[in-house]
Amino acid sequence: MLFPCRNWKPTLAIKLSLLILAGCIGATLCYPLLWKWMLGVIFVNHSILTIAGLVPRSTLLGPNITRLPLVACQNGAVAITIDDGPDPEVTPQVLDILDRYQAKATFFCIGRIAVQHPELCREIIRRGHAIENHSMSHQWYFSLLDPWSIYREVQKAQQMLTEIGGQEPRFFRATAGLRNPELEPVLAHCGLRLCSWSRRGFDTQINNADTVFNSLVHNLKSGDILLLHDGSAARTAQGQPVILNVLPRLLDNLAQSGLHSVTLRSAIP
Repeated sequence: MLFPCRNWKPTLAIKLSLLILAGCIGATLCYPLLWKWMLGVIFVNHSILTIAGLVPRSTLLGPNITRLPLVACQNGAVAITIDDGPDPEVTPQVLDILDRYQAKATFFCIGRIAVQHPELCREIIRRGHAIENHSMSHQWYFSLLDPWSIYREVQKAQQMLTEIGGQEPRFFRATAGLRNPELEPVLAHCGLRLCSWSRRGFDTQINNADTVFNSLVHNLKSGDILLLHDGSAARTAQGQPVILNVLPRLLDNLAQSGLHSVTLRSAIP
């Protein structure tokens, strides 16, 4: 294995869920007539875990990075994270904008797309940015996968991205931030940490650059983790990918506010 494992520690919610499941099984064995009630309890329990997985910033299923550490906050750092690439049309322009502002960003890349554009991935790293793991296939039903399928999605992307860029990803972001209880044990085995965001502009759905920009900068403060997309980007009425309109304005806003963008791996030990 190319990456170090870490110990998986189930959260309190997972421990309680397992305890409830064991209790329901025990009660049914002792009092068979209660099986309908116990089935209802199990259904409610699983529904709560499912809902937790549908909330990208939830920590009920496991550790989830949603903001930068205190030290980074005190230094005026924010993290711009860019998902779903690399895109051969959009990513080079994003890199040029970041260079112009001397800003650093974190690119959560999809493994199968990275394999198609390895030189672009290496260019991202060469310019001082970081590439992290966004699964191999970016399947919309990622949160419905069984543990072995999740492992294959995460591990294969980890292997490919490491081979392409020579830099092991340290963070993982699930498709649309959606997940199930099986993800955290897989990430622990692969030596990865889940990272979501503190604010996003929905720039894959909203083609109004002003709306996206305002969503990102409203009450923006140090320590925020921002989400944008170079892949799957919505386009403005003029046909321009939204990120290309928003990013320069966002970086200007950061400079005016005394903030600067860093990579996740430079800010999080």
